[in-house]
Amino acid sequence: MNSEPLASDDASPDDRYDRPSKSQVKREMHALLDLGKELVELGPDRLRQLPLSEKLYEAVREAQRIASREGRRRQIHYVGKLMRDAPADRIRAQLDEWRNGSRALTVHMHQLEALRDALIADDEPLTALLARHPHADTQRLRALIRAARKESLHNQSLAPGQDPQRKHYRALFQELKALHDTPAP
Repeated sequence: MNSEPLASDDASPDDRYDRPSKSQVKREMHALLDLGKELVELGPDRLRQLPLSEKLYEAVREAQRIASREGRRRQIHYVGKLMRDAPADRIRAQLDEWRNGSRALTVHMHQLEALRDALIADDEPLTALLARHPHADTQRLRALIRAARKESLHNQSLAPGQDPQRKHYRALFQELKALHDTPAP
């Protein structure tokens, strides 16, 4: 039998293959293609906010204009090819911020709605709110809460099919939103 060592046994660490595998390169290309598809779905205002080269921006805009399925597919692949030279990490980060930013805004709005409902139901949340926001216009808040409570009582006595009033309900929400959006002096 041949007792020679295998070539990989005596190879030094410097001689080993240090480039990414063919599969890894393919995965990265597909990821860039998917990112390019996301760019094609964006509006022109959002596209201008991204760090895109002029050539890539024009290719994305062209893909948005193409109606034919096959032509659009080829253009998207071209966008994917141009993505190789684009700052993909920065683009992904911005897209993620836009997606998650709107989620955070939705959560914030739901919290304000819950606070409004709690203020209409009870006086205790007002005490906590004024403790957190001492600069708030207390009289205005109390007047809006009183009006929203009256409106709520009136809406409970409506006959089926009548539209409820929401004027003070909405005004209270807008006041809470403004209160939370403005920094304390």
